[in-house]
Amino acid sequence: MNSETQYERLRVEVADWMRTHLTGEFACLKYRGGPGDEEAYPALRKQWERELAHGGWTGLGWPTGEGGRAFTVAQQVIFHEEYARAGGPGRMGHIGEGLLGPTLIACGSEDQRKRFLPGILNGTQFWCQGYSEPGAGSDLANIRTRAVRDDHGSWRVSGQKVWTSLAHDSDWIFVVARTDPDSRGNRGLSFLLLPLDQPGVEIRPIRQMNGGAEFNEVFFDGALAASDDLVGAPGDGWRIAMTLLGFERGMSTLGQQMQFIRELDWVIDAAHEAGVAHDAVIRQRIARAWVGLRVMRYNALRMLAGADGANQANAGAGGTLGREALIYKYYWSNWHRELGQLAMDVLGPNANLLAADDAKRSRLQGVFLFSRADTIYAGTNEIQLNIMAERGLGMPKEPRGTL
Repeated sequence: MNSETQYERLRVEVADWMRTHLTGEFACLKYRGGPGDEEAYPALRKQWERELAHGGWTGLGWPTGEGGRAFTVAQQVIFHEEYARAGGPGRMGHIGEGLLGPTLIACGSEDQRKRFLPGILNGTQFWCQGYSEPGAGSDLANIRTRAVRDDHGSWRVSGQKVWTSLAHDSDWIFVVARTDPDSRGNRGLSFLLLPLDQPGVEIRPIRQMNGGAEFNEVFFDGALAASDDLVGAPGDGWRIAMTLLGFERGMSTLGQQMQFIRELDWVIDAAHEAGVAHDAVIRQRIARAWVGLRVMRYNALRMLAGADGANQANAGAGGTLGREALIYKYYWSNWHRELGQLAMDVLGPNANLLAADDAKRSRLQGVFLFSRADTIYAGTNEIQLNIMAERGLGMPKEPRGTL
């Protein structure tokens, strides 16, 4: 059987599985739980993670020796596209499966892989990410959260993390903390794993302008990370954190783009309903948005196509991406923000009116409100431009402070 036939069969298999399983009690999850909507049905979406696991649809790019399916890049692309096309809900297990799991496979100990990977794969253990701080959002090297070793070899963590997605629905958090009090910048950092249900951890929701509270502040006051839950060696945190960020720009980008396609379809439908679909400027902006989506897709495929041969499974999850990956976040976040503005302009004066009984209008308002944050979180536009210049083009580094 040639590869093209195999891919066609996989596409049909995924579509059929989604059609027969995203029904009944899970039917309400269709198209829910994405960015800006992550508070939707959290308990049921956790149950959905277990449903995916039972169907063999988790850990697709992980090595078979770690419980995964070692899918190629092309196979993973097919799954993510068909999942999104079927209306698959936002993944409660994304941080664990897409970020921490591959990082532990690459950098963790055998004991850590044995203890944590099964719970991630079977949908029973959920993770959040402790990177950003009030004074170290895009500037990750400016971290001030501290971890001090106690007499038993464990680590006591004190400090604050912010913009922690779904911390209130998570079981564990991975934290980058400063373990060398005399260090500066990206030196002296360590990568720690902490259970959230323990003394010394407080989670406070952050109310957003779209009305949701999927982000949180997490405060640590002597919270405990066991000695066995240090990933790598003390002071190795920066390297491990950068490894994890590589996975963040990996395979799930294709599913994200499917959501963007749905949102553009909503905008086009709204333009017809509002009677502005024949307006020359609106048509031009819609056309630019469509072209932007195609550019985004082809760059993502180019970005992932560099992962072939023996490294294909890991790179398909984002592990060894080339320079093409450096532009991706900057490109999609600005495209999405412009789409949100287009949605409001299509709605016209009605865009400023809340209407609980108008689901279409509320949906587009949600796109606009949440997309305002796209160019800030996960690295601001300014930081992204620095990354492209310094890492991608080899230009001189921007002067930085000494904090």
